[in-house]
Amino acid sequence: MSALPTPEDIRRMRIRMKLTQKELAERAGVSQSLIARIEKGTVDPRLSTLRKILKALEDAARDGVRARDVMHMPVITIGAEEPVGRAAELMWKYGISQIPVIEKGKIIGTIYEDSIVRAVLSYPDGKVASWPVSKIMNEALPVVSPDEDLTAIMRILMREPAVLVMRRGRLIGIITKSDIIAHKVIHKKVKQ
Repeated sequence: MSALPTPEDIRRMRIRMKLTQKELAERAGVSQSLIARIEKGTVDPRLSTLRKILKALEDAARDGVRARDVMHMPVITIGAEEPVGRAAELMWKYGISQIPVIEKGKIIGTIYEDSIVRAVLSYPDGKVASWPVSKIMNEALPVVSPDEDLTAIMRILMREPAVLVMRRGRLIGIITKSDIIAHKVIHKKVKQ
């Protein structure tokens, strides 16, 4: 059986990975104060918590790119009962082609620019703009955690236009194919 890391081991690994206590806490899904107390040796963490921290350190060691590293925020959302015209305005204003639809704080669907175009072509009387978004919305986009590996996200994006990033039931980001391109091509070029 391998020995568990000491508080000093955890501190050394965190520093070697160039992570602050706050960054490690975010990656592991724990509080920064817990990381500080573990490193000081004033608290003995649960095994499950220790596993989360070690996994976060492992990921940092591999320089694994995660959802949180490429996601776009804030996420533009729209209420299910808001008019389709408002969704079209938001898409035009922000240069986006899909918007998560929310109702009572929960994501219930997605409205796409394609859906709006199809509705306008099918009903050219101009009334589509006043319809509620819920009338033409599609299913909700797939959801990933902020810790999801970029490779898994790219597999999802091969069949979906975007993925939502949620932490503890709260929408914190969105990743589109453009975000992946920016991360893989543009940011890599800037670093060289």
